[in-house]
Amino acid sequence: MWLFNRPPLEQLKALYGFEPTPAWLEHVQKSSVRFTDGGSGSFISADGLVITNHHVAAGALQKLSDAAHNYLRDGFYAKGRSEEVRCLDLELNVLMDIEDVTARIKQAVASGMSADAAFAAHRAAIAGIEKESSERTGLRSEVVTLDRGGAYHLYRYKRYTDVRLVFAPEQQAAFFGGDPDNFEYPRYDFDIALFRVYEAGRPAKIEHYLTWNRTGLKDGELVFVSGHPSSTQRLLTLAELEYERDVLVPKVLADLNQLEVALIAFSARGAENARRARVELFGVQNARKRADGVLAGLLDPALLKAKQTEEDTLQAAAAKTPDGDAAWRQIADAQRIISRQAVRANLLAAYNYHTAFTYPVSSTLLDLARKLYRVPAERARPDGERLAEYRDSARPELELALFSAEPTYDDLEQLQLTHWLTMLATELGPDDPAVQIALGGQSPPARAAQLVQHTRLKDVAFRRQLYAMTPDQIARVDDSYVALVRDLDDASRAVRRSIEQQLDVKERADARIARLRHARDSAQVSPDAAAFTLRLAFGTVKGYEENGQPVAPFTTLAGLYQRSADHDNKVPFDLPPRWAAARTALDLGTPLNFVTTCDIVGGNSGSPTINRDAEFVGIIFDLNIQSLILDYAYTEVQSRSVSVDARAILEALRKVYGADALVQEILTGHLS
Repeated sequence: MWLFNRPPLEQLKALYGFEPTPAWLEHVQKSSVRFTDGGSGSFISADGLVITNHHVAAGALQKLSDAAHNYLRDGFYAKGRSEEVRCLDLELNVLMDIEDVTARIKQAVASGMSADAAFAAHRAAIAGIEKESSERTGLRSEVVTLDRGGAYHLYRYKRYTDVRLVFAPEQQAAFFGGDPDNFEYPRYDFDIALFRVYEAGRPAKIEHYLTWNRTGLKDGELVFVSGHPSSTQRLLTLAELEYERDVLVPKVLADLNQLEVALIAFSARGAENARRARVELFGVQNARKRADGVLAGLLDPALLKAKQTEEDTLQAAAAKTPDGDAAWRQIADAQRIISRQAVRANLLAAYNYHTAFTYPVSSTLLDLARKLYRVPAERARPDGERLAEYRDSARPELELALFSAEPTYDDLEQLQLTHWLTMLATELGPDDPAVQIALGGQSPPARAAQLVQHTRLKDVAFRRQLYAMTPDQIARVDDSYVALVRDLDDASRAVRRSIEQQLDVKERADARIARLRHARDSAQVSPDAAAFTLRLAFGTVKGYEENGQPVAPFTTLAGLYQRSADHDNKVPFDLPPRWAAARTALDLGTPLNFVTTCDIVGGNSGSPTINRDAEFVGIIFDLNIQSLILDYAYTEVQSRSVSVDARAILEALRKVYGADALVQEILTGHLS
């Protein structure tokens, strides 16, 4: 997962005789799109057409749906611009440039500073850089920590907030095979969705977009993936890795199992319940299966042995420096402190200390209440002293979330709150002050019902009133959710500050280890993925061997119909009616899905797979089961990324959905 401003030119030239030019890199970078609610995409026309996955689009589809229009389940197609539907709160970003600000941030933290002073100086420096950049350029500006504190880069993004839905298939076509096939291969999924970005009420004019490859991929061909991986943990120390294995991942897995059971029971009560919980349930099931795979990988002795070997080598080099192995001891000490507080921090939603596959356990309205309650107090502070999400540079994104017209449902809110309150009481104990405040002398179900019945937070106008209040005014607001977060705020802030201070200690220690690693490995080092920032991966189209049997790199449309027939067309292998009816019209030899050795993780969903000519040849939508350890270590022996083939996209748009106008735009790059 390479930085666009630090591409692997030597490796590509040595392995494949290909060296991307600066113009190639800029074109791919500015053709790539980040979905701020998690996921990737790319421009595929000069008129703002964006392609991503159906499961990346699921949140937007759910928010546009109601009992009469289930776009998530049934799909959507706008046959003309007038039918394109504006999404409620979707924001897309395009990375415009990257600036190395390492020196500016490190200069702000003087040697000999106390932990408190260093933490404050570090936070103020980042806030100042982001604010100056956003005010000067008008671009969304984010300072990203790389090399675990070894470097800091400023990423500037163009924002698109008028995003309109153009096309989505039925969820059953996008997620054919359901949970049994999730993270497996062979796959037969049509996991795509199309949006269009607008500016000033008209389709945005896009300079950089990916042209569509018309000839198709071949086995062994070099390909690239340009997308926004959420985060990886490959540079963790042994102490941190053992914590993930022994404490964090098992805890996350237990929580996800409980929430999944609750959501399945809720969904079984009726079709409308199932519609309301569909996105939440999919997210929980996906996270649970990932956590299962991650835990299996962490329990592999070979992973820990490799980490120990690497650490021994680096510590031998560190022994020649004045600090010796102090960095590892500082990280281990900080990790012990974090370990004692992480559960409390997560449950109080004070600091989201987790790995990439966890899933939130709170509720939509409770999260809004917490953010709104803190606005007046944070606004009164200097920008450099605020919590990160309240800095001036983050205000547009905060306001977009706070004032979204996303529908919420009392029964689903009550389920989420009951789950959270039960976890809080179980983990912290009934005598904990935070538990007593949260429960208010009631059982979790009764307290959840009371909270839902006595809040006005579903009203966007009420949220705007709260946003404009002073600290004294919001302290007197009579609302159940606001009162709850107000009573928990001191405890929440205290545990967040404690964790963040320890993370700051770890970051400075990690920076020393990063210097040793770079001295040893030089250009072979790729920083851990962080904060959904753009990365470039490369690999080849390549099958693999599983249980002694070869797995071919491509599946076909014929295989889709055969897989359905093998399961008597029963859920989750049933075909949507349009797909069943189109069988005789389709070229069944068309490749549907394919695998490559490209290195991806969560957040890469929707990333374009491109060839050396920067042509769109497919779209990432999943990993195979052997890849779930990629958060912690990469190997290409069996790990594979899974894409929808560009040829199948055109074939299905034409012959299943009759979307000839879309096909014309994709092939010409322009609206007809």
